[in-house]
Amino acid sequence: MDRIYPTEKHFLRKAKTAGLLLLLVCLIGQGCFDPCRRDQSRRPHVLIYTKNGKGYVHENIAASVDCLKSLCDRHGWEAEVSDDASIFTADRIRRFDALIFANTNNEAFDTQLQREVFQQYIQNGGGFVGIHSACGSERKWPWFWANLGGKFVRHPPLQPFEIRVIDPHHPSTSHLEAVWKWEDECYYMNELNPGIHVLLAVDLRTIEDAEKSRYPGRVFGDFFPLCWAQEYDGGRQWYTALGHKPEHYEDSNFVRHLAGGIEWVLDRNSKKGRAK
Repeated sequence: MDRIYPTEKHFLRKAKTAGLLLLLVCLIGQGCFDPCRRDQSRRPHVLIYTKNGKGYVHENIAASVDCLKSLCDRHGWEAEVSDDASIFTADRIRRFDALIFANTNNEAFDTQLQREVFQQYIQNGGGFVGIHSACGSERKWPWFWANLGGKFVRHPPLQPFEIRVIDPHHPSTSHLEAVWKWEDECYYMNELNPGIHVLLAVDLRTIEDAEKSRYPGRVFGDFFPLCWAQEYDGGRQWYTALGHKPEHYEDSNFVRHLAGGIEWVLDRNSKKGRAK
Protein backbone atom coordinates (compact mmCIF):
# COMPACT_ATOMS: atom_id res chain seq x y z
CA MET A 1 0.00 0.00 0.00
CA ASP A 2 1.09 3.54 -0.64
CA ARG A 3 2.06 5.42 2.50
CA ILE A 4 -0.14 8.40 3.29
CA TYR A 5 1.91 11.42 4.32
CA PRO A 6 0.33 14.24 6.36
CA THR A 7 -0.18 17.36 4.33
CA GLU A 8 0.96 20.85 5.34
CA LYS A 9 -2.67 21.78 6.03
CA HIS A 10 -2.95 18.80 8.37
CA PHE A 11 0.01 20.03 10.45
CA LEU A 12 -1.44 23.55 10.54
CA ARG A 13 -4.79 22.25 11.74
CA LYS A 14 -3.10 20.20 14.46
CA ALA A 15 -1.01 23.18 15.60
CA LYS A 16 -4.02 25.45 15.63
CA THR A 17 -6.03 22.97 17.70
CA ALA A 18 -3.17 22.48 20.16
CA GLY A 19 -2.74 26.22 20.46
CA LEU A 20 -6.41 26.76 21.21
CA LEU A 21 -6.36 24.00 23.80
CA LEU A 22 -3.29 25.54 25.46
CA LEU A 23 -4.97 28.98 25.52
CA LEU A 24 -8.12 27.48 27.02
CA VAL A 25 -6.12 25.76 29.77
CA CYS A 26 -4.32 29.01 30.58
CA LEU A 27 -7.56 30.98 30.74
CA ILE A 28 -9.21 28.45 33.03
CA GLY A 29 -6.12 28.43 35.24
CA GLN A 30 -6.35 32.20 35.56
CA GLY A 31 -10.02 32.05 36.49
CA CYS A 32 -11.20 33.91 33.37
CA PHE A 33 -14.18 31.60 33.02
CA ASP A 34 -15.22 31.94 36.64
CA PRO A 35 -18.77 33.41 36.44
CA CYS A 36 -18.25 34.96 39.88
CA ARG A 37 -15.10 36.80 38.92
CA ARG A 38 -15.61 40.56 38.48
CA ASP A 39 -14.84 42.25 35.19
CA GLN A 40 -11.92 44.49 36.13
CA SER A 41 -13.11 47.14 33.67
CA ARG A 42 -16.49 47.39 35.41
CA ARG A 43 -17.15 50.19 37.87
CA PRO A 44 -17.65 49.07 41.50
CA HIS A 45 -21.35 48.68 42.24
CA VAL A 46 -22.74 49.46 45.70
CA LEU A 47 -26.15 49.18 47.31
CA ILE A 48 -27.25 52.01 49.61
CA TYR A 49 -29.73 50.24 51.87
CA THR A 50 -31.98 52.20 54.25
CA LYS A 51 -34.68 49.85 55.53
CA ASN A 52 -36.03 50.50 59.04
CA GLY A 53 -38.23 48.07 60.90
CA LYS A 54 -40.80 49.07 63.50
CA GLY A 55 -39.38 51.68 65.85
CA TYR A 56 -37.45 54.93 65.67
CA VAL A 57 -36.57 56.13 62.16
CA HIS A 58 -33.78 58.70 61.82
CA GLU A 59 -34.44 62.00 60.07
CA ASN A 60 -30.99 61.85 58.49
CA ILE A 61 -31.74 59.13 55.94
CA ALA A 62 -32.46 61.42 52.98
CA ALA A 63 -29.33 63.46 53.71
CA SER A 64 -27.21 60.34 54.05
CA VAL A 65 -28.49 58.94 50.75
CA ASP A 66 -27.82 62.21 48.91
CA CYS A 67 -24.32 62.33 50.38
CA LEU A 68 -23.54 58.72 49.47
CA LYS A 69 -24.87 59.08 45.93
CA SER A 70 -22.71 62.16 45.45
CA LEU A 71 -19.68 60.30 46.82
CA CYS A 72 -20.29 57.44 44.42
CA ASP A 73 -20.55 59.82 41.48
CA ARG A 74 -17.26 61.52 42.39
CA HIS A 75 -15.39 58.25 42.87
CA GLY A 76 -16.80 56.47 39.82
CA TRP A 77 -18.84 53.95 41.82
CA GLU A 78 -22.21 52.86 40.53
CA ALA A 79 -24.91 53.20 43.22
CA GLU A 80 -28.38 51.80 43.73
CA VAL A 81 -30.69 52.87 46.58
CA SER A 82 -33.33 50.67 48.19
CA ASP A 83 -35.31 50.26 51.41
CA ASP A 84 -36.99 47.09 50.15
CA ALA A 85 -35.72 43.86 51.70
CA SER A 86 -36.95 41.87 48.70
CA ILE A 87 -33.72 42.90 46.95
CA PHE A 88 -31.98 40.24 49.06
CA THR A 89 -32.13 37.35 46.63
CA ALA A 90 -28.99 35.52 45.54
CA ASP A 91 -29.27 36.71 41.93
CA ARG A 92 -29.91 40.37 42.76
CA ILE A 93 -27.48 40.86 45.62
CA ARG A 94 -24.50 39.28 43.92
CA ARG A 95 -24.30 42.30 41.58
CA PHE A 96 -22.97 44.48 44.38
CA ASP A 97 -19.38 44.87 45.53
CA ALA A 98 -20.48 46.43 48.82
CA LEU A 99 -23.69 46.87 50.80
CA ILE A 100 -23.97 50.19 52.67
CA PHE A 101 -26.43 50.01 55.55
CA ALA A 102 -27.13 53.74 55.84
CA ASN A 103 -28.97 54.36 59.11
CA THR A 104 -30.91 51.13 58.98
CA ASN A 105 -32.54 50.27 62.31
CA ASN A 106 -34.46 47.45 63.97
CA GLU A 107 -35.43 44.67 61.53
CA ALA A 108 -33.41 45.08 58.34
CA PHE A 109 -34.91 41.99 56.69
CA ASP A 110 -38.42 40.58 56.31
CA THR A 111 -37.66 36.86 56.10
CA GLN A 112 -35.15 34.32 57.28
CA LEU A 113 -34.27 33.54 53.67
CA GLN A 114 -33.21 37.17 53.15
CA ARG A 115 -30.96 36.92 56.19
CA GLU A 116 -29.40 33.78 54.76
CA VAL A 117 -28.77 35.51 51.42
CA PHE A 118 -27.06 38.40 53.23
CA GLN A 119 -24.92 36.04 55.31
CA GLN A 120 -23.88 34.01 52.27
CA TYR A 121 -23.01 37.22 50.42
CA ILE A 122 -20.57 38.17 53.19
CA GLN A 123 -19.18 34.64 53.44
CA ASN A 124 -18.46 34.70 49.71
CA GLY A 125 -16.33 37.83 50.02
CA GLY A 126 -18.90 40.64 50.00
CA GLY A 127 -18.24 44.09 51.43
CA PHE A 128 -20.25 45.75 54.20
CA VAL A 129 -20.41 49.37 55.41
CA GLY A 130 -22.49 50.36 58.43
CA ILE A 131 -23.36 53.95 59.30
CA HIS A 132 -24.65 55.23 62.66
CA SER A 133 -27.88 53.41 63.61
CA ALA A 134 -26.97 50.36 61.52
CA CYS A 135 -25.66 48.98 64.83
CA GLY A 136 -29.29 48.91 66.02
CA SER A 137 -30.34 46.62 63.19
CA GLU A 138 -31.19 42.94 63.66
CA ARG A 139 -30.93 43.09 67.45
CA LYS A 140 -31.82 39.40 67.83
CA TRP A 141 -29.22 38.05 65.39
CA PRO A 142 -25.75 37.42 66.90
CA TRP A 143 -24.10 36.82 63.52
CA PHE A 144 -25.18 40.29 62.36
CA TRP A 145 -23.67 41.87 65.49
CA ALA A 146 -20.38 40.08 64.79
CA ASN A 147 -20.44 41.13 61.13
CA LEU A 148 -21.02 44.78 62.00
CA GLY A 149 -18.64 44.56 64.96
CA GLY A 150 -21.02 45.30 67.85
CA LYS A 151 -24.60 45.82 69.01
CA PHE A 152 -26.24 49.08 70.09
CA VAL A 153 -26.94 49.53 73.82
CA ARG A 154 -27.75 53.24 74.32
CA HIS A 155 -26.45 56.79 73.94
CA PRO A 156 -26.34 59.89 76.15
CA PRO A 157 -27.92 63.14 74.89
CA LEU A 158 -26.49 64.62 71.71
CA GLN A 159 -23.58 66.87 72.67
CA PRO A 160 -20.08 68.02 71.67
CA PHE A 161 -17.23 65.65 72.56
CA GLU A 162 -13.69 64.79 71.57
CA ILE A 163 -12.68 61.83 69.42
CA ARG A 164 -9.22 60.30 69.53
CA VAL A 165 -7.83 59.04 66.22
CA ILE A 166 -6.47 55.59 67.07
CA ASP A 167 -5.23 54.71 63.57
CA PRO A 168 -4.15 57.78 61.57
CA HIS A 169 -3.14 55.69 58.55
CA HIS A 170 -6.53 54.28 57.55
CA PRO A 171 -8.20 55.93 54.51
CA SER A 172 -11.19 56.91 56.66
CA THR A 173 -9.10 58.68 59.32
CA SER A 174 -5.87 59.81 57.66
CA HIS A 175 -7.23 63.32 56.98
CA LEU A 176 -8.15 63.98 60.63
CA GLU A 177 -6.20 65.70 63.39
CA ALA A 178 -5.13 63.56 66.35
CA VAL A 179 -8.15 64.86 68.27
CA TRP A 180 -11.37 65.47 66.35
CA LYS A 181 -13.89 67.74 68.05
CA TRP A 182 -17.38 66.67 67.08
CA GLU A 183 -21.05 66.91 68.11
CA ASP A 184 -23.18 63.79 67.81
CA GLU A 185 -24.93 60.99 69.62
CA CYS A 186 -22.18 58.98 71.30
CA TYR A 187 -23.18 55.36 70.80
CA TYR A 188 -22.32 52.74 73.39
CA MET A 189 -22.30 49.14 72.20
CA ASN A 190 -21.74 45.68 73.57
CA GLU A 191 -21.12 42.32 71.89
CA LEU A 192 -17.99 43.87 70.37
CA ASN A 193 -16.25 41.49 68.01
CA PRO A 194 -12.67 40.97 69.28
CA GLY A 195 -11.48 41.00 65.69
CA ILE A 196 -12.28 44.66 65.07
CA HIS A 197 -9.47 47.11 64.40
CA VAL A 198 -10.44 50.32 66.21
CA LEU A 199 -9.93 53.51 64.17
CA LEU A 200 -11.68 56.14 66.31
CA ALA A 201 -12.63 56.27 70.01
CA VAL A 202 -14.57 58.82 72.03
CA ASP A 203 -12.79 60.39 74.99
CA LEU A 204 -15.34 59.57 77.70
CA ARG A 205 -13.92 62.32 79.89
CA THR A 206 -15.53 64.82 77.50
CA ILE A 207 -18.99 63.21 77.70
CA GLU A 208 -21.73 64.39 80.07
CA ASP A 209 -23.72 61.28 80.96
CA ALA A 210 -25.48 60.60 84.25
CA GLU A 211 -25.47 56.85 83.56
CA LYS A 212 -21.90 56.58 82.34
CA SER A 213 -20.80 54.66 85.46
CA ARG A 214 -23.42 52.00 84.73
CA TYR A 215 -22.28 51.50 81.15
CA PRO A 216 -19.68 51.67 79.75
CA GLY A 217 -18.09 52.43 83.12
CA ARG A 218 -14.38 51.59 83.13
CA VAL A 219 -14.61 48.65 80.75
CA PHE A 220 -12.59 50.57 78.15
CA GLY A 221 -10.92 53.03 80.46
CA ASP A 222 -11.31 56.62 79.30
CA PHE A 223 -12.12 55.68 75.71
CA PHE A 224 -14.85 53.81 73.83
CA PRO A 225 -14.67 52.60 70.19
CA LEU A 226 -16.70 54.61 67.66
CA CYS A 227 -15.33 53.44 64.32
CA TRP A 228 -13.55 50.28 63.23
CA ALA A 229 -12.64 48.01 60.34
CA GLN A 230 -12.39 44.25 60.21
CA GLU A 231 -12.42 41.16 58.03
CA TYR A 232 -14.99 38.71 59.35
CA ASP A 233 -16.38 35.41 58.03
CA GLY A 234 -15.03 35.92 54.52
CA GLY A 235 -16.09 39.54 54.06
CA ARG A 236 -14.66 42.98 54.77
CA GLN A 237 -16.50 45.40 57.05
CA TRP A 238 -16.25 49.05 58.10
CA TYR A 239 -18.50 50.79 60.62
CA THR A 240 -18.84 54.31 62.01
CA ALA A 241 -21.15 55.24 64.89
CA LEU A 242 -21.13 58.89 63.79
CA GLY A 243 -23.66 60.68 61.61
CA HIS A 244 -26.84 61.41 63.56
CA LYS A 245 -27.58 64.93 62.28
CA PRO A 246 -28.61 65.52 58.65
CA GLU A 247 -26.07 68.35 58.40
CA HIS A 248 -23.27 65.91 59.23
CA TYR A 249 -23.57 64.65 55.66
CA GLU A 250 -22.42 68.05 54.41
CA ASP A 251 -19.40 68.27 56.73
CA SER A 252 -16.19 67.84 54.75
CA ASN A 253 -14.37 65.84 57.43
CA PHE A 254 -17.28 63.47 57.89
CA VAL A 255 -17.83 63.04 54.15
CA ARG A 256 -14.14 62.16 53.71
CA HIS A 257 -14.49 59.78 56.65
CA LEU A 258 -17.32 57.95 54.87
CA ALA A 259 -15.52 57.95 51.53
CA GLY A 260 -12.40 56.42 53.05
CA GLY A 261 -14.38 53.65 54.73
CA ILE A 262 -16.20 52.72 51.53
CA GLU A 263 -12.97 52.91 49.54
CA TRP A 264 -11.26 50.54 51.98
CA VAL A 265 -14.07 47.99 51.70
CA LEU A 266 -14.15 48.18 47.91
CA ASP A 267 -10.38 47.92 47.61
CA ARG A 268 -10.46 44.36 48.93
CA ASN A 269 -13.27 43.42 46.56
CA SER A 270 -11.52 44.94 43.57
CA LYS A 271 -8.72 42.44 44.16
CA LYS A 272 -10.84 39.42 45.06
CA GLY A 273 -13.56 39.83 42.48
CA ARG A 274 -17.28 40.08 42.98
CA ALA A 275 -18.93 38.07 45.73
CA LYS A 276 -20.54 34.88 44.58
